[in-house]
Amino acid sequence: MGGHLVAASPEPGSLPRARQGAEPQRLLTTLLGDYWFWRQEHIPSAALVRLLEEFGITPAGARAALRRVTSRGLLTSSRNGRTTAYGLPPRAHDVIVAHMRRLLTFGAATPLWDGRWTVVTFSVPEDQRDVRRLLRDGLRLLHFGMVFDAVWVSPHDRAEDAVALLGRLGVRGAAVFRAREVAGGDLEPVLERAFDVGALRERYARFIEAHRPVAERLAGSSPAPAEALRLRTAIMTDWRMFPALDPDLPAELLPAGWPRDEARRLCVRIYDSLGKPAEERFREILAGFDPALAGLAAHHTFAQVSALESPAAHRRTTFDETTDRARLDLLADG
Repeated sequence: MGGHLVAASPEPGSLPRARQGAEPQRLLTTLLGDYWFWRQEHIPSAALVRLLEEFGITPAGARAALRRVTSRGLLTSSRNGRTTAYGLPPRAHDVIVAHMRRLLTFGAATPLWDGRWTVVTFSVPEDQRDVRRLLRDGLRLLHFGMVFDAVWVSPHDRAEDAVALLGRLGVRGAAVFRAREVAGGDLEPVLERAFDVGALRERYARFIEAHRPVAERLAGSSPAPAEALRLRTAIMTDWRMFPALDPDLPAELLPAGWPRDEARRLCVRIYDSLGKPAEERFREILAGFDPALAGLAAHHTFAQVSALESPAAHRRTTFDETTDRARLDLLADG
């Protein structure tokens, strides 16, 4: 679960420098999620390239990010004459709301524990390596942790999800249990082995270190719209990684002084307070390419998204599949 967040800048409250690898892709999808929430209209590629220039991304890097995000199915493209434009893929309203609510409500409460584990054990033949890989990837997405090669555990009741995953993959040599730990031993080694709690704590600490100077500076001054857009996008780009990395362990299993609450409060404070000026800058840039589209941009806050009606269960869509692949990319980076 290691990996690197954007490092803190030496100047207090200034924007950390963006990385040129996966970072442009994450900045792009964060910007669209923050200001183009569930809109179907496509934005000219030149406008998106210009938006990414706000973060020090070169035009070549921005165009490469557009191609990569589109190839992963997270964007679609269209052409009008010589103009190429990009937008979010068409999908049902409830799917979009579900994903946004999951991101912005993550960490708002720490679950309690009933003392029981969901345990998945399996044996997949050597000639079915692809199935074994898909099974492990699926268990990671469900936030199971690996205790041994073919023994995975979760302190949450994920039995139905695990059974459904095994069924989709056609795995027969497997068993799913709901069980209690009976040996009376220390659970800390299990938590470290399965969930790498120490590395996750360090990741939250780096998040706080990188963004706390921004919150302290905002307490005494209001940034210009261009800086507000950069700061707001930077913190959400970092925060959105945690739902994929953090297994949301119950309170009883967390070590003392767990830093997630502090990290979330910091994110909410910066993200919500900078919404209006950041939207102003997003509109200003988009207006330089399409004034009519600029009028459609809008920001939202943690509270607004959390208050949206929770969507009903929906069938698995192509967007879900591509989002899962993106989450696995984050886990692989970790």
